[in-house]
Amino acid sequence: MQWQVQDAKQRFSELLRNVVSEGPQVVTRHGEAIAVVIDIAEYRRLKGDGPDLKSYLRSGPDFDDLVFSRSPRPPRNIDWAEAR
Repeated sequence: MQWQVQDAKQRFSELLRNVVSEGPQVVTRHGEAIAVVIDIAEYRRLKGDGPDLKSYLRSGPDFDDLVFSRSPRPPRNIDWAEAR
């Protein structure tokens, strides 16, 4: 939805409600888009706030205490001639 500056000022609470319920809202002056009002979560996502991938992965659980076990049985035999 588009809002003229004067309407955006007078109905600011409604503008904010629409941001949450309908998404980004465009503010215009003399018919020209001059601003977009977006939800704070969308702004943070676009800005890149939050940990980078390396920090995110390193903040996960510690895997040093994990124990992996394998079956004592030998692996199965594969006949590669039949598998093709």
